[in-house]
Amino acid sequence: MEEAEEKQRHLDALTHPIVAREILSLILGGADLSQYDMDGPMPEMQPDKISGQGIFNHVMDIARQGNLTLRQTAQVVAGARGKFVAKGTPEHIADVMEDWFMSEACDGFNVMPPYLPGSLDDFVELVIPELQRRGLFRTEYEGRTLRDNLGLQRPVSRYA
Repeated sequence: MEEAEEKQRHLDALTHPIVAREILSLILGGADLSQYDMDGPMPEMQPDKISGQGIFNHVMDIARQGNLTLRQTAQVVAGARGKFVAKGTPEHIADVMEDWFMSEACDGFNVMPPYLPGSLDDFVELVIPELQRRGLFRTEYEGRTLRDNLGLQRPVSRYA
């Protein structure tokens, strides 16, 4: 877990602070953050009526719980665009995915590796086998095409 935390801190630090601030601004519904000191506390803000309140509240909770500065909040949030990040051992990541799936909090996942190909390779080589061992990820496909595997009928050709 320590290795995963260190990797995450390293990846977060790779985003230029001004870019991170602009990404944070977009996530917060276009809030003008340029007027605030980057090394001062994350400003208290309210969501506007247009932006999603869920992501807004999630980002503000990250800042409050960690007592983060604007710079720190921006750098933590920028890489994953404010989305949940599962990190840790393959078993821990599989635990998180299994918990969400079994409690019906989701019906699937979008895997968004922070860099390619390395982190995607890690997921495929380390997490997928753990999910397969638990019976949560298929080991074989029934059909030859995506359409076959989704149980979809082939549409009639309009040219036939």
